[in-house]
Amino acid sequence: MNTQTKHEIAILGGGCFWCLEAVFDRLEGVATVESGYCGGSTERPSYRQVCNGDSGHAEVVRIAFDPARISFRELLEVFFAIHDPTTRNRQGNDVGTQYRSAIFWTTPEQRDTATEVIAALNAAGEFSRPIVTEISPAEKFWVAEDYHQEYYDHNAYQPYCQVVVGPKVDKFRQKFAQRVKPGR
Repeated sequence: MNTQTKHEIAILGGGCFWCLEAVFDRLEGVATVESGYCGGSTERPSYRQVCNGDSGHAEVVRIAFDPARISFRELLEVFFAIHDPTTRNRQGNDVGTQYRSAIFWTTPEQRDTATEVIAALNAAGEFSRPIVTEISPAEKFWVAEDYHQEYYDHNAYQPYCQVVVGPKVDKFRQKFAQRVKPGR
């Protein structure tokens, strides 16, 4: 009997990767979340290069999820609830192309689902402005430096985490209470 779970990969950018990682780490059906960089031209970009806007990469998370437990559409429901997809190249005080809202699809089905979800949210007037989230094919994903991994879990009392990351985690827990992993 095969007990291996077949995971699908999603790559999402919605501002600071610490926020996205902290939320998706707590979502039922998600196996792993890695902070990293995607969508740029520099090989093996450093955090400094990405933050300076020199590499063209976005801060993203690579999510391995079990599609039998959570769909890509459901991941996108959480994604659009925890960041502002209507501001180009910015999330709050974080400004630059590295903070753009982006979906780097790994399958044509993800591309189609992302397009459908955005169209539905725009048609429903879910946001006061149109969604500007980039939908692009996944390119090379570069894992961010070790100190960025599980950043919120290791630095919850750091001021940025308290002011920016913590409220997003709280919003997720309130809006998606039935989907929070036990103990998270």
